[in-house]
Amino acid sequence: MAATRLELNLMRLLSRCEALAAERRDPEEWRLEKYVSALEDMLRELKKQSSKPAPELLNEYSRKVDFLKGLLEAEKLSSSTEKALANQFLAPGRTPTTTKERTPATKTVHLQTKARCTGKMRSELLGTVCFGATASLLLFDRLGLAPDEKQSAVELDAVLQHHQDVQEKLAEEMLSLARSLKNNTLAAQNVIKQDNQTLSHSLRMADQNFEKLKDESDRLEQHAKKSVNWLLWLMLIVVCFIFISMILFIRIFPKLK
Repeated sequence: MAATRLELNLMRLLSRCEALAAERRDPEEWRLEKYVSALEDMLRELKKQSSKPAPELLNEYSRKVDFLKGLLEAEKLSSSTEKALANQFLAPGRTPTTTKERTPATKTVHLQTKARCTGKMRSELLGTVCFGATASLLLFDRLGLAPDEKQSAVELDAVLQHHQDVQEKLAEEMLSLARSLKNNTLAAQNVIKQDNQTLSHSLRMADQNFEKLKDESDRLEQHAKKSVNWLLWLMLIVVCFIFISMILFIRIFPKLK
């Protein structure tokens, strides 16, 4: 099936959004957010059309639009750790948007974004370690330690500081994941509970409707039998009346000679 005008416009705008997402943008850049909003509107219109694409292609479009939307939401987070964690859950597209692409552009954008977040986390971590090492050098100068002892102590302090920061970030991430898992579990339990209640109510209504239908069927069957019986008796009475009338007619008016 040939692509409609709306689908072609969606593909062009999607390719433009992927190109913008791959670039380094200023925090005040607003075009990508507006373009993604327009993509959502076009995708909704495309799903309503009678001549819409195949379900697999629609799912691929939805996957790419959701990826771009999640990418924008992840960029609005404050810390690099939160951005990296949010990017881990993004799902890029599986097929190229245009024929010129060898690999899906969203997959390339995903890898670039993950690399940027990792680089920022490494820079922040190294900055913290360097600050701790400088403070340790000042302290050891005041204590009057030898240069070799200073170097060993600084290296040890940097390693310990690095491991402590990593452990703190891992603990924060684990706590965040545990809260998210708890919230998702509670939400799933509520949804399952509501579904069970709806199913039980539907079963009760189905049983009641079945009983009512059975009663109405019995009543209709009895009514049909009664109507047939009355019709049969009426026909017998009419036949008898005609027979008696004919006999009387023959008796009253004898055959002419």
